[in-house]
Amino acid sequence: MGRSGDHYEMMKNHVPVPLLDLQAQYAPLRDQLLQAITRVCDSQRFILGPEVEALEQELASHLGVAHALTMSSGTDAILAVLMALGIGPGDEVITPTFSFFATAGCVVRVGATPKLVDIDPVTYNMAPASIGAAITPRTRAIMPVHLYGQTADMDPIVEAASKHGIPIIEDACQAIGAEYKGRNAGSIGTAGCFSFFPSKNLGAFGDAGLVTTNDPALAKELVLLRNHGAEPKYYHRRIGGNFRLDALQAAVLRVKLPHLQQWSSERVANAGRYDRLFAASRLDGLITLPTAMPDRSHIFNQYVVRVAERDRVRAALAAAGVGTEVYYPVPFHLQECFASLGHRRGDFPEAELAADTCLALPIYGELTMEQQQAVVQALEDAIAR
Repeated sequence: MGRSGDHYEMMKNHVPVPLLDLQAQYAPLRDQLLQAITRVCDSQRFILGPEVEALEQELASHLGVAHALTMSSGTDAILAVLMALGIGPGDEVITPTFSFFATAGCVVRVGATPKLVDIDPVTYNMAPASIGAAITPRTRAIMPVHLYGQTADMDPIVEAASKHGIPIIEDACQAIGAEYKGRNAGSIGTAGCFSFFPSKNLGAFGDAGLVTTNDPALAKELVLLRNHGAEPKYYHRRIGGNFRLDALQAAVLRVKLPHLQQWSSERVANAGRYDRLFAASRLDGLITLPTAMPDRSHIFNQYVVRVAERDRVRAALAAAGVGTEVYYPVPFHLQECFASLGHRRGDFPEAELAADTCLALPIYGELTMEQQQAVVQALEDAIAR
């Protein structure tokens, strides 16, 4: 099934295919972005202010929510929501064990305990069937993660939460613009948390985040908490944090937001092209492609395949100039810092299998057909070695 050594050497000499090429997105918007940054510099208003307020209004409209409140990062968005809901020592928050660290890390930071559950092997999101057994009298929230750009199966999660009177915190950090049965990620639960880390479909020039909610009381509390709990200035009813968004980041995001739908559509198109290229390759049965569920829209923040001998294959792809990443190599229950939770290998088999086999391939919107063909060919060669 393999390729010749000469062909493999030729592949290594091709122009590299990076995991993400931010320069390709930046170049056509450069003038607009620099004008926006200059506008903020000329105003000398760098913390919150009119740029942030305008962005919040634009994002609320875009996502179909009553309140969109910017935060300093996606991590701080999750942290602020947990604080606003009064979650702390003695409380439990149900989360999947397979996600970016902040999902569980923020729970521990407020003194609460992550109640970990396994994932669905197809979507990599929280397995709804696992929620019922995880709910205890100490459960204060359920935090589904919309991983890789596809929403979790929200109907059974909402049903379980409603039955027990438990709020839902949607970790939508990778899923801005994704939909579940016609509803935007981040608009279904009590609150939604988003990240604008540069690698996201909508990325800032650094860290930035957002909380969405339709609850006016929660929105008011979040505004208070992101500014040290001060109201009025220097008078503190609660202990908050410095979760404010810089105006420079807001100005950058305002330039980018009108392009978000196009960029996500380009990622979806590239995912479809990968599917066709892999179907025509000799990799049938050797890799597992991502599945976009029929009742949801997938924005492909990541295009994640499963492959045996993942680390060996990844090293071969790197040698061929193809950028990849592993999201995520160690589930929460096996992380050293969560050892006190008392879990061991085998407790959450689907998450463990995903951690051992998942590999993210380049999927950014500006990816060309030739680059995708090179990725597929390099993967064929890597698996054949």
